[in-house]
Amino acid sequence: MTITRLSPEGFAAALPALADLLVDSVAGGASVGFLAGLDRAAAAAWWRSRAAAVADGSMVVWLAGGPAGARGTISLAYADKPNARHRGEIVKLAVHRDARGRGLGRRLLAVAERAAAEAGADLLLLDTETGSAAERLYEAAGWVRYGIVPEYAAGPEGVLKDCSFFYKRLS
Repeated sequence: MTITRLSPEGFAAALPALADLLVDSVAGGASVGFLAGLDRAAAAAWWRSRAAAVADGSMVVWLAGGPAGARGTISLAYADKPNARHRGEIVKLAVHRDARGRGLGRRLLAVAERAAAEAGADLLLLDTETGSAAERLYEAAGWVRYGIVPEYAAGPEGVLKDCSFFYKRLS
């Protein structure tokens, strides 16, 4: 499985694959900001709305793929405020249901962490559904949970769920 950092042109070409990954993640119960029934057109539109950020470098997107096609993605958004240039946020980590449980999520996370450190960011943030497999991944990767907000967001099925907030120091 190869993990590729997408250039702006590569990002545009990968929109269909990114949309498919997002649809699969939501259909598989991942709480990534969308409700069940997300269709490919809406998923592609969401990704397309990130094109300017990818083009100006404020967001970096990686795509993992192999013989079976796209199997995972992660995005890293850098803070745009002058007093926050030292931090970034993991905004999307999605692994296709067929590829889960094989370490791809951990590999994607490590790639984003390395890139952030190389870019001079030494603090990363993220949030995820409390009690989820994603939360266990972040804890195992050394992320620190600093709080839980009750009923922060609806999961794909529309039911409000608690959300855990994490940070990780890279230096």
